[in-house]
Amino acid sequence: MTSRSDFRPHAVIAGAGIAGLAAAWWLDRIGWRTTLVERAADLRTDGYMLGLSGPGLAAATRMGLRPALEALGREIDENLYLDGQGRELLRLRYRDLLQGIDWITLSRTALADVLAAALPTSADIRFSDRITGIDDRGEGPVEVGLASGATLAADLVIGAEGLRSDLRRRHFAPDDTALEPLGYGVAAFRLPDTLGLGRDFLSYAQPGRLTEFYTLADGSLATLYVWRRTGIDLPTGEAERIQALKTAYAGAHPAVLAAIDARDPADGLYFDTTLMTVLPRWSKGRLLLLGDAAHCLTLLSGQGAGMAITSAALLAECLLRHPLEVNRALAEHEARLRPVIERLQARSRKLARLFIPATPIGFRLRNLALRHMPARLLARQLTHDLKGEGPF
Repeated sequence: MTSRSDFRPHAVIAGAGIAGLAAAWWLDRIGWRTTLVERAADLRTDGYMLGLSGPGLAAATRMGLRPALEALGREIDENLYLDGQGRELLRLRYRDLLQGIDWITLSRTALADVLAAALPTSADIRFSDRITGIDDRGEGPVEVGLASGATLAADLVIGAEGLRSDLRRRHFAPDDTALEPLGYGVAAFRLPDTLGLGRDFLSYAQPGRLTEFYTLADGSLATLYVWRRTGIDLPTGEAERIQALKTAYAGAHPAVLAAIDARDPADGLYFDTTLMTVLPRWSKGRLLLLGDAAHCLTLLSGQGAGMAITSAALLAECLLRHPLEVNRALAEHEARLRPVIERLQARSRKLARLFIPATPIGFRLRNLALRHMPARLLARQLTHDLKGEGPF
């Protein structure tokens, strides 16, 4: 068992994603030290574009990360939507939609890189390892066993491994009973830029499926594929996932299919289904689930990463208020955060029904509404949704 020579409280965090990295930063700020245990050999480099706003952006600003985030952010002028034959469906001008809203658009990879660069020296990351056992006897340190054979002593264990959390499955909800499908598959990858989009987004939309192309800060072209899909099981291997993607997009515009073939396998592939995590409680003893492991909102909400950072900041605040009562701090953290998460998840359920209409009639009606709705009304709705994220 590791030494307790450093008498600062110690948290062992499973997962070095957005939630885990943010938790390590905020816990260091209140005098804790952290060990992040990451299953992968390095930080994850796949994912899609996200918008950081509301409480998440406010928390990142308090962390001093705003200049770095803005440097990697992407200004968006227009999103041009084409149909399966390449004909224009509609254009959305982001400057009209986001007027008056504090917002940074960037890739998940860029956000993770900024958080990792800001990681305090007190944080230790152990790659290619995972938690295999937790022994919390109520008194004394929690014993955390790792696959590498090491044993860590912790005052708090945080499961931040994301949507497919192993700790959630083992300690809260076996057999993925906490996962609520919203009916879509999602894939994302990068490839060399052949479109020269600049600050525009290009989308190909058809009933039941959508593909987006946009340029990242490093000059590469990013893709996002979203299609109607039932069930939560995933193809096991990368070749099987690529084949599933091609099958889902059979008959799509040639540019959509060509991008799949142009992908460099070395650049990684994100492939999953849109699932929300719904649990009656997020902590058990001194084990806490954080971020998507506890309350995944799906990409439909646009606030998953932001709420992970917000949750980490709120956790630090509650632990600072109750430094000798970890269980009380965890209870307060959940009591303050849960109403906001439940509002956002209710919004995700509503958006899922409208995000990609499955029928040709529903598809045409949605496009007609977007084409003729004044931008100020869309902006007003977006502002209303953002206000629903707080206060805490």
